[in-house]
Formats: sequence, structure tokens, C-alpha cells
Amino acid sequence: MAIKDITTLVDLSGKQKTAQVALELGTRTGAHVTGLTVAFEPVVPGFIAAPMPPDYVEIARNQALKAAKESGEVFTEMARKAGASAEVRTAELITGGSTEPVLVHCRLTDLVVIGQENPDDPEPMREMLIESVLFEAGVPVLVVPYIGGGLPMKNVMVAWDGSPTASRAVHAALPMLQMAEKVTVMIVETGKAAAGQPGADIATYLARHGLNVTIDVVPRPQSGVADAILNYVSDNGIDMIAMGGYGHSRMREFLFGGATRDILAAMTVPVLMAH
Repeated sequence: MAIKDITTLVDLSGKQKTAQVALELGTRTGAHVTGLTVAFEPVVPGFIAAPMPPDYVEIARNQALKAAKESGEVFTEMARKAGASAEVRTAELITGGSTEPVLVHCRLTDLVVIGQENPDDPEPMREMLIESVLFEAGVPVLVVPYIGGGLPMKNVMVAWDGSPTASRAVHAALPMLQMAEKVTVMIVETGKAAAGQPGADIATYLARHGLNVTIDVVPRPQSGVADAILNYVSDNGIDMIAMGGYGHSRMREFLFGGATRDILAAMTVPVLMAH
């Protein structure tokens, strides 16, 4: 399916690297880009004994709306300079509360672009929003690293393990894979015996879509799959990864770790994920 509609979560900081990637992709594909700004309203703890000033919540809400409006204005100017079809919407969110006000804007789009959590310039609920969109919006998510910028799309990698989530990621990534000059399907060895050549089926599938594909099977390091992926990206000049997100439950990954959480924490290039 062609990408015709993109929604991006607009960063409240002035750097707007995520918006840059979304608008760049929008101009390449001819897609309409919606910049979604989020006004994070404060939560008033129920255990506070002293009465709150009556206008405290309203002042805080107005400040949040003002910050969202200003970030939206930056996005609008970036879209104008890029010549992209774009609009701005605003979602009001109670800090730490339900992400549904954001999700309603994400369910009828082809791709959600959102920035990685930045430990040096954190924004509220970023990790929760990434997970919520992956699990509950039903659309693929392109996560942009806070240290990066741009989307060259020359050398793209598919992290393939044959799972349903990896399959969904491949289907979602097809329009972007077709922009790339080189597509590599990277498979981490599991040690399990398998019939036929590893990756032969996905190579055939992608070749039928006109892609020139290289299969690369790499040994699994003792440190895990995420390290194998990140090392491969670094060693081979990869511009983007397509992979399944949260093949296990969020609870299992939270308790025992998992490739998705490790990649989201240490990614250096944009990662397209689907669940």
C-alpha cells in the first residue's frame, strides 16, 4: 500500500528532528502530513491535603496549550519551506493518563512518525506513547533517534525472524524499501535446524516487488539479538531498520528484557516497527 497519509508527533523542543523526517518522507511520497501537538495537562495528586489555588489547573492547562501551539507553528513553517501538504492538530492529554486522545488521531493514517525518548531533553510519556501507538493504533510506527536527522534511504535493512510482527513490518515498509538503493535482509542465527536456505522465502517475496535483495545471516552474540542488529547497523552504514515490535508481551519484555526495548533505548537510525 502506498503511503498517502502520515501523522507525526511534534516535539515540544525547538529541534524538530522528527518533524523533519516526517516532512521529508511526505514530500518523497506525496503524502499529507499531520503534525500532532500534545498539550500535557498536569495531574493533581489526590493525596494533597492543602487546597489547590482555584486557578492552578487552568493556568497549567493554558501553558500546555501555548507550548503545543508554538511547536505547531514551528511545524507549519517547516512544512511551508518543504513544500509539503500538511496540517496541525492538537491533543490534550492528562500527564500519566490514558493515551486515547492521541490514538484517535493515529488510527486512520498510513504511518506514525515519533521521536525516540531523549534522556537529555525528556518529554512526558514518550515511551508510553510509542508503545500505545504500536499496540493500540493498528498502524506501523517509524521511531526517529534523537541523535539523528534526515532519512537518506540508500541502505535499508530488514531484521527478519519469520515472526508475524516481522511480516507486518515488511508489508508496512514496502513503499520505503522501494525507495532504497540497497535492501539487506539480516537474519540472526538461532541454532535451530531449518529446511532450505535461510531467508530464501522473503528474498523471493521482495524480488517479486522489484527489489534487489541481499541476505546476510549473522551469528547471534551472547549479548542478544538487539546487539547483533545494532552492530550490523554500525558496521554496514544502514540508514533505516524495518522490524517487528514486541514479539512478546510488554510485561514479559519489561520483566526479562527484549530486542524491542533494547533497540528503542540504543537506536542510532530510524526504525520502522509494526506489531
